[in-house]
Amino acid sequence: MRSRYTAFAVGDGDHLFRTWHPRTRPRDTAPEPGVEFTGLIIDEVVGGGVDDAEGIVAFTAHSRAGGRAGAMRERSRFVRRAGRWMYLDGAAG
Repeated sequence: MRSRYTAFAVGDGDHLFRTWHPRTRPRDTAPEPGVEFTGLIIDEVVGGGVDDAEGIVAFTAHSRAGGRAGAMRERSRFVRRAGRWMYLDGAAG
């Protein structure tokens, strides 16, 4: 989760592509231009341990775009695929 947030923050679309499950990955994984990410708060973690195949991370990502502060809350699902964690999907909230 933290590496994906960092990828959004620094504009690393390649990392987002590699960590997005192929079944749900969009064609364009480039971060939205003009958005500056200013902070990440992990609100909840469910599973995702060493022996788990799935995990959930609820987070709040703070940002600034066009001079306006914003926040995005999401509950993201991750699955382990070939030994690596992949972002599967997420729901707002």
